[in-house]
Amino acid sequence: MKRYLLLVILIVFALSACDSSDNNGLGNDEFHLKWTPIDSINKDLSDGIKVYQSIHIGINLRAWYVHVKESHDEIESRVVISSDVDGRETVSDFASRLNVPVIINGGYFRMDLNPARHVGILKVDGELIHSATSSVIRDEQRFYLHRSAIGFDDNNKVGIQWVSTQGDSVFSWDKPIRNQPNIPGAKLDTAHRSLWNYRDVLGGGPILIRDGEINIPIDEEVFFGTSIPQVHPRTAAGITKYGDLILLLVDGRQLISRGVNLQELAQILKDLGCVQAINLDGGGSSALVVNNILLNRPAGKTTEREVMSAIAVFDK
Repeated sequence: MKRYLLLVILIVFALSACDSSDNNGLGNDEFHLKWTPIDSINKDLSDGIKVYQSIHIGINLRAWYVHVKESHDEIESRVVISSDVDGRETVSDFASRLNVPVIINGGYFRMDLNPARHVGILKVDGELIHSATSSVIRDEQRFYLHRSAIGFDDNNKVGIQWVSTQGDSVFSWDKPIRNQPNIPGAKLDTAHRSLWNYRDVLGGGPILIRDGEINIPIDEEVFFGTSIPQVHPRTAAGITKYGDLILLLVDGRQLISRGVNLQELAQILKDLGCVQAINLDGGGSSALVVNNILLNRPAGKTTEREVMSAIAVFDK
């Protein structure tokens, strides 16, 4: 009888440990993935675009990233939006319609609205479609904020910054407002902002890497009180010291791949050589299509969620 009770206790403890791991990730930011080029796909891509895969059985993780050499004249990365009446389409539909070799889902959006509405800044081909989020309410308190965004200009330069908008102008900030749970931060002086003249701008957040170091301002960008810091399927973008673009997708919500938290996501991007990086919309929205092949299983499924925006890599 005692042995039976001991066995039951051990099983309950093991199940609790597994559940804790699913919710909180590894609790260790020093795990590293090994990457393998997908030669069957890369042979049909231009020299400036390469896709890699990692399968880590020990921690139940599958991930892919695309390395885009923005310096190549024939390559151009852009923010794109749905042309459908409801403002949404799958990433595969984007790829087919635009005839691009690489495309990944983009920013947050309101799925409950028809047509869909972007959450955060969205600027495409010089047109500001949606302003940056300037404040949010948490527990009946208003928090002013500057959330992060990724930008692309006409010279194939990629930037990641905290941003705000005023009229049709976009401004970058050298630091975020110092918000904390239950303690709204003071607005920053405009001396900390600069005009940010990028052709395309896509809001996301939070920032993951800043000036080569992992820096995740969950509180400052007011993502506390949301599920975003938890373990999820992930989409993220980073910039290397050479100005190359890294597009990363981590599968999740399935036995073969649990997903990652923000700290783990940042560690992966740092290992890939990113000196700047940003988290984008994840969960069921995460989808990566290369040469019209959907590489991942969105939230463990075989069908894709329709999304509003995406980052597309054009090969001229």
